[in-house]
Amino acid sequence: MALTLLDPASALIVVDLQKGIVSLPLPHPIAPIIANSRALAAGFRKHGLPVVLVNVTGGAPGRTETPPRATEHPAGWAELIPELDVQPEDILITKRSWGAFATTDLEARLRALGVTQVVIAGVATGTGVEATARQAYEAGFNVTLAVDAMTDLRPAAHDHSIAHIFPRLGETGTCAEILALLAKRSA
Repeated sequence: MALTLLDPASALIVVDLQKGIVSLPLPHPIAPIIANSRALAAGFRKHGLPVVLVNVTGGAPGRTETPPRATEHPAGWAELIPELDVQPEDILITKRSWGAFATTDLEARLRALGVTQVVIAGVATGTGVEATARQAYEAGFNVTLAVDAMTDLRPAAHDHSIAHIFPRLGETGTCAEILALLAKRSA
């Protein structure tokens, strides 16, 4: 669904733009994704809207026949990238599952702020971003996905999420379109 509006009480959620993940061999150039995420964060902050920065430090427990993933990461792997320009008012969430809502207090924190809509960006489109979008949708938030501020290790997963999953969860748009809607708020 094309982008039409942002609720007055919207929040930005940037998923897993952290040192260890952005250093992986991603199919889309990471620099524009980082730049778009940074621009969104600056736009939300300028309008006094919440910015949620999410990192991941491990995986949720799963079935025992699946080989465990490495739980040891190099120093700094989970650190948010400096380009996000973390501010004191930002909400920092550390998760141990695909989505940012399932194993954290994110929903309660957004509800306490009166948030009704979330705009989501980050990595990976078909896991962290999609799971966060699904959880937000199921929690009753309006969902918008910034399609030019995300990528996935698997191009087919990225394309599938954007073409088939995201239109069922909410609206999709580019960072420029989202920032234009934010700018209209001040006009």
